[in-house]
Amino acid sequence: MMMMMAAWSFLCVVLMVSTAGASESGIVGGKVSKPHSRPYMASLQFQGRHSCGGILIRDDYVLTAAHCRDDRQPMTVVLGAHDISKKEKTQQHIRAQKYSQHPCYAGGITNDIMLIKLETKAKLNKYVKPIGLSKKNGDIRANIKCAVAGWGQTAVDGMTSNVLKEATEVTQFKAECVGVWKEHFHSEEMICTKFSKKTGGVCQGDSGGPLICNTKPLGLTSFTKDKDCNNPKFPHVFTKINFYLPWIKEVMKEKRNDE
Repeated sequence: MMMMMAAWSFLCVVLMVSTAGASESGIVGGKVSKPHSRPYMASLQFQGRHSCGGILIRDDYVLTAAHCRDDRQPMTVVLGAHDISKKEKTQQHIRAQKYSQHPCYAGGITNDIMLIKLETKAKLNKYVKPIGLSKKNGDIRANIKCAVAGWGQTAVDGMTSNVLKEATEVTQFKAECVGVWKEHFHSEEMICTKFSKKTGGVCQGDSGGPLICNTKPLGLTSFTKDKDCNNPKFPHVFTKINFYLPWIKEVMKEKRNDE
């Protein structure tokens, strides 16, 4: 335990860097997802309005971006949704009981990851189902086609989508990410992707959604170029989930809601 805490303290010192010209993310372009084909998707809502995306990783835990937290109002996690403007019979609305932001998160773009413990366990079925995480950390190879999904904006400065949308993005070489984002990109804890205006991808309005590569969530949508999310010169950036596996496992060791 002491060794783990020391390691995270070191990371806090080295990676506390803020950025300019970046912004939270949602989906532009792409296509409408087949209804309920991604049963792990979560819509994080405040007063009935979608704010961020997330993924169900256990019947009582959702993984999302740390900057999605808002202590000014209670959060409701909506599972089993396709069209969030409707009261679908498949939907489950569960209040967030506890937020666990990464201990090194300081309000910027680094360590942008958070676990949400649900007030009650989700009822698992074909519409609501957790997604398993990859079991090991390591480099993410370039040129892997991955899916992104969410209910975010459908165009720069456009409206958010009522229905779940998805698009394809391709993992980028680390050197290319650093070349564009400079000191703001940390390959140990981040992944970046390339995309085209034709295929579309993440944009403002729906951070916390997943980057799914070969059926596994490898990243959480973190930031894009501010007010220019659809500019292919600026790779999209995701928090690398695998880097945080020890912390995720530690948080989820806490007593389950029904125990």
